[in-house]
Amino acid sequence: MAKLFLVAALLLAAAAAAPALASSSSSSSGDTNNTAAPTAYEMVERYGFPRGILPEGVQSYVLRPDGSFEVLLSGDGVEGGGGGGDCEFRVGDGGAYLLRYGRRIAGNAREGSIRSLEGVSVKVLFAWLGIGQVDRAGDQLRFFVGPLSASFPLANFADCPRCRCGFDCAGGHAIAAAS
Repeated sequence: MAKLFLVAALLLAAAAAAPALASSSSSSSGDTNNTAAPTAYEMVERYGFPRGILPEGVQSYVLRPDGSFEVLLSGDGVEGGGGGGDCEFRVGDGGAYLLRYGRRIAGNAREGSIRSLEGVSVKVLFAWLGIGQVDRAGDQLRFFVGPLSASFPLANFADCPRCRCGFDCAGGHAIAAAS
């Protein structure tokens, strides 16, 4: 039961990142008539996901007419700075699960669903498992790692997590350098 909750929490965090990435990519459609393109976080909300599925630090995004997207994270929150690393933070009860967003996140987005997700993974025991799909069902987000899934309340993703400390940066709960 605890393992399932861990997998679900990790999947939720990863899934949250993917929809935000997917929706934010629509700003690069080439429309120069708009002076202010929507942010990645605004685009995630347009797809029916909370902005907190995407961590702080989106550098750019591309959303194509077919729904495929790419999101690039700055990497500034990663230990050592420099903008070259992955974004990691803990989620779940007491930070039980470690989520990792690669610098590049890609997938295919449509209203309430992100499929073929790349660049988001969760650490389960000693292995990193890719989150491949995130779906919204009412007030829940369901994250899929292969045939397994876990659901979390939308309210858990109201705020954007920060690399290295997640949702509790003020509390000083940074993750250890070794993962």
